[in-house]
Amino acid sequence: MYPHQAERLTAALERDGLHALVAASPANVAYVTGFWSLARAVEPSTEVYAVVAPGGTALVVPTSEALAVTEGDVQADHVVCHGRFHYTDPDKTRDSVRRLRKVTGVSTPHAADALAAALAAVGVRAGRVGLDDASLPAARVDALGQRLTGCTLVPATDALSTARLVKSPYEIDCLQQALHVTEQSIDRVLDLLRPGVTEHEAATAFTHEATQRGAIPYRTIIAFGDRAAVPTPWPSDRALRLGELVRFDVGCVAKGYRSNVARMAVMGEPSERQQAVFDTLHGGLEAALEALRPGADGGQVFDTAVAAIRKGGLSHYECHHMGHAIGLEPTESPWLAPGGAALEMGMVLCAETPYYVVDEAGFTLTETALVTRSGAHVLNRSHRGLIVLD
Repeated sequence: MYPHQAERLTAALERDGLHALVAASPANVAYVTGFWSLARAVEPSTEVYAVVAPGGTALVVPTSEALAVTEGDVQADHVVCHGRFHYTDPDKTRDSVRRLRKVTGVSTPHAADALAAALAAVGVRAGRVGLDDASLPAARVDALGQRLTGCTLVPATDALSTARLVKSPYEIDCLQQALHVTEQSIDRVLDLLRPGVTEHEAATAFTHEATQRGAIPYRTIIAFGDRAAVPTPWPSDRALRLGELVRFDVGCVAKGYRSNVARMAVMGEPSERQQAVFDTLHGGLEAALEALRPGADGGQVFDTAVAAIRKGGLSHYECHHMGHAIGLEPTESPWLAPGGAALEMGMVLCAETPYYVVDEAGFTLTETALVTRSGAHVLNRSHRGLIVLD
């Protein structure tokens, strides 16, 4: 665990009077230990936990993932396995086998027993334990409470979310890496676009380019013409036509951290209406970025951006939010929306100005920015103006 994360988590423990925090969501487990469970991604009911306490950190995983832990870049003082799984290891002298046997040597039949053992390993057998319960079924929370009889379980999802609000230099670097791969992959698609190219072909090109650059695409929306008015369309065999808008809303994962880039292009010269709407939304995005600063709240940024768009010519403009933080998850707190929390230096936010006209076109622009002492530092490198394809 990097010092920044340790400081943020220690502050959460002290603020809420907790003896330990138990992370349960994939992103929170990764924040504490760096481990992403593929078993849980395949089967969401798989139980994986990360424990942080003054006495250290611990990771609870199914025995089937023990080798992924020992061979991966996992940062935990203790690993406890649960469930049955058989590994064949004919050469017991190899270091990899020794590491595996050390981990699987502490195994329990059930995940609740493994969590109890993990808490004991970091010196917690009683007291207040914060549980990241938002993603857990109520029956599982009850089962954990019955097993951890010496502990008082209290909800702690908010405590972990608060710890993750401010990003470390390492996290910012990962976010930039994901962002730049996404932008470079968009450039590759732009080189391919011409009348007759399909959405499916464009999406496939984006996915291939991002993967070749070492990232994992997690959202690939490249929509043409009236289909761009569908907020989240699957790629289709719809071909691009002269005069149509192209809406990119794409993102990748690099080292567990997410990007989201939205850009607009047009096949040929834009019409007056296309250019006017784009310019108005671009002005709203600029206003949102200008409003990002420590102490401003999400509601103020939202009101500033909406007012700029309405003043710019879309007097009827309505939207439920104008962006959010981004990190280990594609959408994190705070939101740039009415009631949104105050911004702090070190937050990374994705400001956006979406606009969908049914049966006509859809527009989305996003920019990712780091909140600094004096305002916002944009992390994107790509041009965010309307791209004219010829």
